[in-house]
Amino acid sequence: MAQSGQEREAATEHVLHIVPSRGWGFPSLRELWMSREIIYFLTWRDVKVRYKQTVIGAAWAILQPVLTMIVFSLFFGRLAGIPSEGVPYPIFSYCGLLPWTLFAQGLSQASNSLVGGANLITKIYFPRSIIPLSAVLVGLVDFVLAFLVLVAMMVYYRIFPGVNVVWLPGFLLLSLITSLGVGLWLSALNVQFRDVRYTVPFLTQIWMFATPVIYPSSLLHGSWRVLLGLNPMTTVVEGFRWSLLGVGRPPGAMCAVSSLVALALLVSGALYFRRVERTFADVV
Repeated sequence: MAQSGQEREAATEHVLHIVPSRGWGFPSLRELWMSREIIYFLTWRDVKVRYKQTVIGAAWAILQPVLTMIVFSLFFGRLAGIPSEGVPYPIFSYCGLLPWTLFAQGLSQASNSLVGGANLITKIYFPRSIIPLSAVLVGLVDFVLAFLVLVAMMVYYRIFPGVNVVWLPGFLLLSLITSLGVGLWLSALNVQFRDVRYTVPFLTQIWMFATPVIYPSSLLHGSWRVLLGLNPMTTVVEGFRWSLLGVGRPPGAMCAVSSLVALALLVSGALYFRRVERTFADVV
């Protein structure tokens, strides 16, 4: 039976031509937008899998940063006497741990996401960058739950944010961009070199000590502050404390430098990911 012109036009609009990527290029933003439902379902699937068959379920999202804060407060705040910019050390360290945990979990999950999603990659086509992207977004659920504890601590210590709090979403976005940029690099490298999964925990640990999570950046001077500025997570952690607790210096030039570094990581990671993604199904 012959099709009408409108039916043929509608059928043509839904035809997707899959062509292997060649050379260097960016992932298609149009494809990502068309696949937004896949991003949602993969993110929600990872959230459910993370706490499946656990005794206390999603409470781990709160317990992990809280217990870490207690340990830091005991050893670094009380025993080592590290200064905390005039606020109690527990809330000082917890405010730094929140964005750091979001970044570290996203980095860890994204680096192993392609290998963990091998069954999907080898069976159906979809933009491969969706997998590390959804792995990074999973951490937002834990962040929201842990953030409620910070709100309770701020009320307990009678610390209330001022107008600087409007900058908080920007620092949160900077953390996600940094995590995704490095995650794209590591996830693509992990497909070819499985050593990457062993280096990620070590890299994360070193990166944490290079970020003022347990100490204020005011302890460092001169060239050390320049190096801190090249670390986007320094701006994120210091920015969280400045916007919520009102301590530390305004981001200023350090924020601009950190943003450029984070964008460079994202752009270069996306370019490399696009360059090698055509081999994922064969290698993974």
